[in-house]
Amino acid sequence: MRTSDFDYDLPASFIAQKPLEQRDQSRLLVLDRENGHIHHSVFKDLGKFLKSGDVLVVNETRVIPARLFGRKLPSGGRIEILLLRKKDQLTWEALVGGKGLITGKQLQVEPINPGKQTPQAEIVEVLEGGRRLVHFSEPVEDFFANIGHVPLPPYIHQRLEDPERYQTVYSKTSGSAAAPTAGLHFTRELMEELKTRGLRFATVTLHVGLDTFAPVNEDDPQDHVMHTEWCQVTQESADQVNQAKEEGGRVIAVGTTSIRTLESAVRDGKLMAFEGPTSLFILPGYQFKIVQGMITNFHLPRSTLIMLVSAFAGRERILSTYEIAKHEGYRFYSFGDAMLII
Repeated sequence: MRTSDFDYDLPASFIAQKPLEQRDQSRLLVLDRENGHIHHSVFKDLGKFLKSGDVLVVNETRVIPARLFGRKLPSGGRIEILLLRKKDQLTWEALVGGKGLITGKQLQVEPINPGKQTPQAEIVEVLEGGRRLVHFSEPVEDFFANIGHVPLPPYIHQRLEDPERYQTVYSKTSGSAAAPTAGLHFTRELMEELKTRGLRFATVTLHVGLDTFAPVNEDDPQDHVMHTEWCQVTQESADQVNQAKEEGGRVIAVGTTSIRTLESAVRDGKLMAFEGPTSLFILPGYQFKIVQGMITNFHLPRSTLIMLVSAFAGRERILSTYEIAKHEGYRFYSFGDAMLII
């Protein structure tokens, strides 16, 4: 198995630059992973492909305005900070951009609205690549309204007019540097309609880091190191999922983050309450323990995400399905269309 096995050509014109006006009007490609049959639909009709008793597991994390701008002190050189994960009340692991950002370097965060107080910061440890531990003078969350920008992926070049469109309608617990994008297609109305069909919803939380979307640069994907992300399965959600399975329902994970959370919390075939870090990296050959279906978007070449869906449905089947999606004009990546794999 080589990283190049998960490569494919995608012209930039296929990359969605903005969300559709109506979330649930995204297209939906339904793939039967057993026989390879493909059906083309729209997300609003998702319920037609599920059955009463199935449980949809959604990641209720909320994206924080994690992109900050500032200047080095005393020189005034411009810097950029992308908050990745909170280490303690005042310290964050962050991806920083700028020259000379060594241990001890002092920074001043800039406000969106000039004249308002903003925190200072200090680089306290140099990590791998552009990562740093950054210690703020005050809890940075208290200033988000006047310093934070939504951290859209680098392949999205258009300005997002409404930042809420990069949040799921069920987002609740702040902590992600990127959205769990498979959930962006849901509306509250669609969720209620699915419930009337006898489907159930359970929630998990995984705070998404940028590593989830990063390309794998190693020739052998098994050499790739996944950074840990914090996740949680409550006892209530574990009970909901286990009951659904016992009654013959399928566990349908909404997004790769929900899959990794669920699969990290399985013990002896049952979903358990769990809270803590996961670095689970799912590659072809992995035996899924709890997930029986997934809703996902169309992913970047050579990414851990396309490797995960290939583990679920088969690499050749996924790559051939992506070629069909391109031929049919599906929109790719975060603001793109959806797949249901069952």
